[in-house]
Amino acid sequence: MVLETKRLLLREMDPDDHQALFPLLGDPETMRHYPYTFDVQRVKDWIEWNMNRYQKDGFGLWAVCLKETGELIGDCGLTLQNINGKTLPEIGYHIRRDCQRKGYAGEAAKAVRDWAFRNTDYPILYSYCKYTNVPSIKTAESIGMQFVCEYPDETNGTTHVSSISRKEWLDEITENTV
Repeated sequence: MVLETKRLLLREMDPDDHQALFPLLGDPETMRHYPYTFDVQRVKDWIEWNMNRYQKDGFGLWAVCLKETGELIGDCGLTLQNINGKTLPEIGYHIRRDCQRKGYAGEAAKAVRDWAFRNTDYPILYSYCKYTNVPSIKTAESIGMQFVCEYPDETNGTTHVSSISRKEWLDEITENTV
């Protein structure tokens, strides 16, 4: 599976990606809004978890690579997550610190959003994060998501939830083609 944007390719992860993902997932600054930073084994487990999701669900987090060089700079995709006690389809993303603030997360998340609405039956897609993760919230907003709620939880203290419905997505597409 490969999704292509103007600057990015999203592809399935493979075990060899652990060396490229470790500088991202193991970086305390990049992962400051996540419950923990990853050690090498957690990165390998993360890749295996996603590879299992591809088989079980037909999707997961995909490796985000620069189209020009093939360099892996992050992950982005669709996963099923526990959001306030419900299992919901969630668009998640992580971009390496030196590649942030260049629009890569939004570009990848938009491709995933479009893929999900074209290839699944989910009526609503979600994104969630720690309430203090303003860059992640802004990325969700950049792909048309709107604030749904915040709720207390053990992992984040307070979790912020955004969503976009299939109808809102179709309205956006129609508006942009007129």
